[in-house]
Amino acid sequence: VQLQASGGGFVQAGGSLRLSCTASGRPFSSLFSNYVMGWFRQAPGKEREFVADKDWTGTTNYANSVKGRFTIARDNAKNTVYLLMNSLVPEDTAVYYCAAGQGYPYWGQGTQVTVSS
Repeated sequence: VQLQASGGGFVQAGGSLRLSCTASGRPFSSLFSNYVMGWFRQAPGKEREFVADKDWTGTTNYANSVKGRFTIARDNAKNTVYLLMNSLVPEDTAVYYCAAGQGYPYWGQGTQVTVSS
């Protein structure tokens, strides 16, 4: 099982980034569409927090802090989940992690997002 996250980087406030997370290996190779996929983040000195998720029905959930600015999307044919981040603010600076499965037993390695003021 592997979740490979990418797309992080350095951006000025007000800018945008798109994170991607691709799942490979069992059990995702043929069952990706059955899994809830989520994004979390951890800022320096803070606990990891929920950002967004999307389940197999297409239902989405967002943290209040990102509603209206972030969009989670998934391409089941590519075993990939995306996090489209707009209107970024310095408070969005964190390592972003993707996670999969009910209760999130599977985690990716994280990708750094830095937003400058």
